[in-house]
Amino acid sequence: MDIRLIKAPGENTLRIISERSKYKIENKPGAIGLVQGKLIEMISASDIAEKSVGVEVFDVRGSCPQNFVLLAIVGDMEEVKVALENIRAGGDLRNGNC
Repeated sequence: MDIRLIKAPGENTLRIISERSKYKIENKPGAIGLVQGKLIEMISASDIAEKSVGVEVFDVRGSCPQNFVLLAIVGDMEEVKVALENIRAGGDLRNGNC
C-alpha cells in the first residue's frame, strides 16, 4: 500500500479530489490522508480508519469508473495522522479494535 499525508490541502487539491469522487469537500480540512492499494486492502483500510477516529473516508475513482483505486481520509490533522498510523499497523491501536 502507498500512504501519503497532505497537510492543509490547497484549493486545487480539494477540487481534484471532489471531481474524482462523489464526496464534495465543503469545509477545508486540516489534512487529507491518501491510501492506494488492492481492493481488499482498501476495504480493510477504510474500516480501520473509521474505527480509529472521527474521520470521513471515501473512494477516489481512477481512470475507469469501476476501479477502486484510492481512499481519501479527511479530518483534522491529528485524526488523519492516527488513522494512517493505524492503517500502517494493520489495526486500530488506540481503541483496541480491528
